[in-house]
Amino acid sequence: MRTGEPLPAVGEVLASLATGLWRWDTASGLVTVDAEAARLLGLPARGTTLTESQTRARLHPVDWNEITGVVGLAVAENTLAEVRIRVMDELGRVVRVVRSRSKPSFDPARRSFRLIGTLQEVTEPTPGTPAGRSAVTGDWRRSREAFLLDAGRALAEARSTEEVLRVAAGLSMPGFSPDGLAVFGIEGDRLTLVGYHGQQPGAVAPFTQLALSTDYPAAEVVRTGRAVYLSSPQQYRTRYPVTWPIAAPFARHSWAFLPLTVAGRTMGAWMAGFAYPVAFTPDERSVLTTVARMLAQALSRAGTAESERALTDGLQRSMMPTLGPRTPGLRVAARYVPTGGGLQVGGDWYDVIPLPGGTEAGGGRVALVIGDVQGHDVRAAGLMGQLRIALRAYASEGHRPDAVLSRASRFLHGMTYGTPEGEDESELRFATCLYVEADPATGTLDIARAGHPDPAIRMADGTVLARATAGGLPLGIDPDADYPTTRIVLEPGETMLICTDGLIETGGHDLDSGWRRIRAILEEHSGDLEELADALVRGVHGPSSHHTTGPLADRREDDIAVLLLSRAGVGTGPDASAAAGPAVRRTLLKVAQAEPERVAVARQQLRELLHDWPSADQVDSAVLLLSETLTNVLVHTDADALVQAEVRGGPGGRRMRVEVTDTGDDLPHRRHPGELASSGRGLVLIELLADTWGVDPRGEGKTIWFELREPAGEVGQEASAESAKP
Repeated sequence: MRTGEPLPAVGEVLASLATGLWRWDTASGLVTVDAEAARLLGLPARGTTLTESQTRARLHPVDWNEITGVVGLAVAENTLAEVRIRVMDELGRVVRVVRSRSKPSFDPARRSFRLIGTLQEVTEPTPGTPAGRSAVTGDWRRSREAFLLDAGRALAEARSTEEVLRVAAGLSMPGFSPDGLAVFGIEGDRLTLVGYHGQQPGAVAPFTQLALSTDYPAAEVVRTGRAVYLSSPQQYRTRYPVTWPIAAPFARHSWAFLPLTVAGRTMGAWMAGFAYPVAFTPDERSVLTTVARMLAQALSRAGTAESERALTDGLQRSMMPTLGPRTPGLRVAARYVPTGGGLQVGGDWYDVIPLPGGTEAGGGRVALVIGDVQGHDVRAAGLMGQLRIALRAYASEGHRPDAVLSRASRFLHGMTYGTPEGEDESELRFATCLYVEADPATGTLDIARAGHPDPAIRMADGTVLARATAGGLPLGIDPDADYPTTRIVLEPGETMLICTDGLIETGGHDLDSGWRRIRAILEEHSGDLEELADALVRGVHGPSSHHTTGPLADRREDDIAVLLLSRAGVGTGPDASAAAGPAVRRTLLKVAQAEPERVAVARQQLRELLHDWPSADQVDSAVLLLSETLTNVLVHTDADALVQAEVRGGPGGRRMRVEVTDTGDDLPHRRHPGELASSGRGLVLIELLADTWGVDPRGEGKTIWFELREPAGEVGQEASAESAKP
């Protein structure tokens, strides 16, 4: 070409270099190729327009997917998209390998890509060579895909920032692995160092607090949201002369700085440093970009989880009370275990409230409260906190248990049901609650219950009874609900358990099977009160609980709150009550005229009291006689009945005594009923079955009592019979 002659057309130049030209608009789905590009694709050598499906049919399917990935990466980094493509014939054979280089752009209005690029035939490199590593085919591609799958799985399982950084440090990228990593975060206008690997602790000090305006690659990545690749120290020194002196001592040859982006927001930067030169081919950039995206997602999840845990811990610490100073005469232990899901915060709570009239040393009456607000979310936790404060205020004013719960029910009803019209009914909540007023001097417990599970008493010898108490509706349902009070006495050496239903029903149990599990733990434990509280929690959350799952298919867990109350000075083990005198079991129960169904409760409690009595016939006799005496009171008087049953003495010489007291003045007398008479046999049965019995006037009322003695030698005879069995 002579000087001054015009330059040849671009098409002529490309044709002379065996280079084709192509255009692709993803909005229209059309690919336009010139004659040379058509020839390279195995078509007649003339310009034509193809659809995406026609173009895809000429290319290896894996390579088509590679094109779409490289295009997105090039747009994100504002670089050229370069990729090797295998061209296939009609029989699926590779006829040639071409290299495509294009400059893609993205149209936000149409949400589509537009590309203009070149095609040029290249020689397929030998797999395993450095040149082969940059091709889209071969073993390196399969290794890359396997690596990304493993990396994604490992990062998805990390639950804390420390775990995410540890996983990232252990990633071994196929063909190129960094020897140094660093994760940078943002605090205000500063770049902070979140974590690092491959550097000595003292060497990273200059990078711990950098201004975002600093001439540093990570700061530029955060400012622009685009990756920075530095293939050589010379390139680093030229682009970032200010910060090169603090990077030079690490003696690395290549660096990749990538943005950590989540939901369109850049939350930091990731640095990968290499001890050898890296060209950062499109495939290598694709791997690094994919890892950076997964790393950003994992760090975001870990940060959210850590924030939720901090919120949960702070919320529970602020809402869960301390047990306060010890009360002379009583010992208290408590546990709270949140549910395993969500924020791990819910509506269960407990409280121990000093009541008015106590001494400065804390020796007066105390109230124990345990409850459960419906739900396992933040609203339930908020209502729980407000309800706990209200209960504490009402109790501190000196109200009796029934009045405390009545006021609390009115308070919660006003908070939930007094909402504006049209509010979501799912926001309406109720709460179960059990309130106990304890007198440490006498062991008297006055109990009011609002839809909550009954308390359980562990006696000095290990016998466990569920104490039936009168109760009302859960708090918040009826603002005018009544809550009757039940009085029981906690004897020295006895322990009372009150808990939320989570302790009973965790692990798929219902109330019956869950109670049997808890009862076994209470009966078998021999440690102190704190150890017993731990044993109860371990029994439903520990390894052994996986072998004692309940019958329910729905095994979602619930929050657990537990309160244990024991008379001070006496342990909880079966031998701990020896210093207090002879072992005594006792149960009290009131049966009102309007509650004849409680006769069945009295029979059940007597059977539980006699659970280890050796003679089943005597147990049946005692239950029958109790039924007769209670029925006589309800039928022949207008008074309520008070049942007291107790067992005294040790095995082999025990005596049971059952007393039924009423306020009626008429003394019972023996009658001689005929064959067809429907009544009149009560005293006859007592005289036949009881060892001793009597009627004691009590001024206002009377007490009918009977006693049965454990048969002498019954235990020894049973043992002999068992040993005689083959």
